[in-house]
Amino acid sequence: MQPETQDKSPSRLATFGAGCFWGVEATFRRLAGVTSTQVGYMGGEKLNPTYEDVCTDRTGHAEVLEVTFDPAVISFHDLLEVFWANHNPTTLNRQGPDVGAQYRSAIFFHSPEQEAEAKASRDAAQANFKKPIVTEIVAAKEFWRAEEYHQQYLEKRGLAHCHI
Repeated sequence: MQPETQDKSPSRLATFGAGCFWGVEATFRRLAGVTSTQVGYMGGEKLNPTYEDVCTDRTGHAEVLEVTFDPAVISFHDLLEVFWANHNPTTLNRQGPDVGAQYRSAIFFHSPEQEAEAKASRDAAQANFKKPIVTEIVAAKEFWRAEEYHQQYLEKRGLAHCHI
């Protein structure tokens, strides 16, 4: 991964919900062109939620990964391909053993171009799944950074992925 960049313009930012954010972050951090990642919460109504708040399944927030990327190296389309390939977008509010709205499949777009690309990508990805894709594609709301112990959680423990 390249050094962190502070450019958070919409053309360099992507936000995904794909289940527990630990494994999602580990997957995206390995991609060339991803300049930084952080896990947090988005899509709900509670201001400044904590992990404990989100786990109640009453805040409306999803566990998400915010990706900052260099579009000269990796495109939003490429990030979408990784998103579809690394979780099950056909299960509503669930990934593996994790159940609740905070584990929903979601793409939070940062521009009209990202919205259109996400919808086209979803339609193309449907051919790879027998069940309908239930991923929500909605405008990004305020991102609430998760507690520090969640950042790069697997990497800090020498793990490459979550074990189910």
